Amino acid sequence: MQRLTWYAHRLRAMEPAEIEWRVRRVVGQRLPSRSFTDAQLVGPDLDWCGTLDRFRAAEGRPVLLGHEQADTLAGTEIAAATLVAADRVLDHRFAYFGYPEAALGPEIDWNHDPIGGIDWPALPGHRIDHRTAAGDPKWIWELNRLQHLPWLAQAWLLTRDDRYAAEAFGQLDSWIAANPPGRGIAWRGAFEAGIRAISVAVALQGLRHSPRLTVARFRAVVCMLAESARRCWAERSLYSSANNHLIGELAGLATMALLFPDLRPSPRWERDAVTALCAEADRQILPDGSGAEQAVGYQMFTAELLLLVAEMLRRRDGYAPVLLTNAITRSARYLAAVVGDHDPAPRYGDDDEGFALRLDASPVRTVRDHLGLVGAVLGTPDAIRVGTRSPAAGWLAALTKATEDAPRGEPFGSFHAPDGGLVVLRSGRRRITMDVGPLGYLSIAAHGHADALAVTLSADGHELVGHPGVTSYYGHPDWRSAHRGTRAHPTASVDGLDQSVIGGAFLWRQHARVHTHSVDTAAGFVDAEHDGYLRLDEPVVHRRWLIAPPGRATAVVVDLFTGTGHHEFRTAWPLHPSLDVRPAGCGHLVLREDAPALQLAYAASSGEPIRSEIRGDTDTNLGWWSHRLESRVPAWLVGSVVHAQTPVALVTALTPGNAEEQAVSDLGVDLRDDAITVRWHDEDGAHLHTLLPSDDPPGRVQREDVADPVS
Repeated sequence: MQRLTWYAHRLRAMEPAEIEWRVRRVVGQRLPSRSFTDAQLVGPDLDWCGTLDRFRAAEGRPVLLGHEQADTLAGTEIAAATLVAADRVLDHRFAYFGYPEAALGPEIDWNHDPIGGIDWPALPGHRIDHRTAAGDPKWIWELNRLQHLPWLAQAWLLTRDDRYAAEAFGQLDSWIAANPPGRGIAWRGAFEAGIRAISVAVALQGLRHSPRLTVARFRAVVCMLAESARRCWAERSLYSSANNHLIGELAGLATMALLFPDLRPSPRWERDAVTALCAEADRQILPDGSGAEQAVGYQMFTAELLLLVAEMLRRRDGYAPVLLTNAITRSARYLAAVVGDHDPAPRYGDDDEGFALRLDASPVRTVRDHLGLVGAVLGTPDAIRVGTRSPAAGWLAALTKATEDAPRGEPFGSFHAPDGGLVVLRSGRRRITMDVGPLGYLSIAAHGHADALAVTLSADGHELVGHPGVTSYYGHPDWRSAHRGTRAHPTASVDGLDQSVIGGAFLWRQHARVHTHSVDTAAGFVDAEHDGYLRLDEPVVHRRWLIAPPGRATAVVVDLFTGTGHHEFRTAWPLHPSLDVRPAGCGHLVLREDAPALQLAYAASSGEPIRSEIRGDTDTNLGWWSHRLESRVPAWLVGSVVHAQTPVALVTALTPGNAEEQAVSDLGVDLRDDAITVRWHDEDGAHLHTLLPSDDPPGRVQREDVADPVS
């Protein structure tokens, strides 16, 4: 029944053209499968000996991995780290996500998951239902992406030690034998084929001068890759599924075309892939540089796939399509503006720790690592300024002329990214963000979270209030539901319900829509609302004001709930796991290593708000923080709760700093005739704000300091 319900929700997210397309695809899968011969895949008269010679000479193709980079990096820390990673692969030890490292034994079983003790069936890939399987398909997919093979190629280039080449080719022989085209979990979808093709093709290029690359072996690998490329186009993700998966499939197709131009389909593959990638770059990297999927991890993944293709074209032709480089550059500028010189990385939306190409063994790609990679390849000044020089950047940029230095320039300031819907307010070393964007991308919004109007806070480079992360995809479905939901995020909820309605693990069947009334970054003011709770029998509209003038110690968040009925209204402030909490007056005192770091004070227009504190709760799965997929640690989730008749206003005052005494006093809010009056007293003096939600310009009519600053 649960599976049927998912199908019903998924159908509602499709347009008629998509339903027709999917029906045709399902019918085609049920027909006797067509096997493609080598001649059909690569051309009937291919001279394999000559093709291998031209591949070794890198004739007419870009070089992503070769002896020049290895010679440049020999003896460096980057080289040492590469050899450590390759040695782990020699021992068949692999670690993915938050799972413990697994030792796979002398012979790798490509369909066995030792973490879950699951053997995936040797069925046609389209018949394996990974959504209802007992194991976590993400683990087995990571293994079968073969993203560790470039490490072996890099180690061979650095040392010429035949053990690394022997291991790489032994694994390729084993994988091809165990995974006939289209069969097994490794062939479940064109996306997996595309990401794997990138790694195998680049690793093969790095090993092109190894004596172990025989003509027969070269032919076997290239034919497997050609079948992968065929599927990348024929089975590409379209319509409501055309998110980062489509980018991965097109990048895999482009990589095959560019590194193996001798194959008969390569000119067509290149034309189709690059044309489609240019179009998708403009769709999935928005004009303001934010990612359309509303997920920072997938924005970096998408940008790096585009960067990979752009760099291959540049190395071959001397230039890359402007649509690709512009998209990568505006994405990098946006991310650099968000993290600035010292702020923590944003964490909104899903993140599965995906890599376009793994040229180092870093378990995750941080935003600053990503920016360092973009800066090293494209020379984007903001990316160079705030990025870190990761080992991957060292390998990919070893042959480029991009500078490693950039002028410091002016400090990063406040800004509003209207397409993605993020407002960043800076004052000194304090950064506040507010999410006024959509739920996610396309009708299913697969990787978005129900966090409309979420407000985060960091100070002095430390995260105080933030998004608690992803926790899980498949391994712990209950964790995933909680961490996608509204109560886990720094926003407000009604009756404990999510703003948007979940239809499946990667499907939202109803989206909360945000309307932004006003953004004034110079004054530190944001006013927006969403309609997610209009679906209730007694509908409610949630409107939020953020009042954070630059130079002021305290930021104030006002939540107004209008509509009908009596409800539970709750604000939530997820705290970084390094922080502790104790009650203080009408709020909470937040401590880092027993020293005050943040004070929160609460007030309501109707009744006294009740303090709420949750940490590591296993029943609701709230009060957790996730640094890695499939892992979590306890962390405080604090806030306030009132049960009241609409309309009602809740106020939260947030004061970062190390003051021992109460930071905010006399906090209060009055709601009369649609006017909201908020007052408080802090180290800057006494303050009074009057908000008139129906006025034009909306949201704010008066701000008054009613007393001199306190000395």
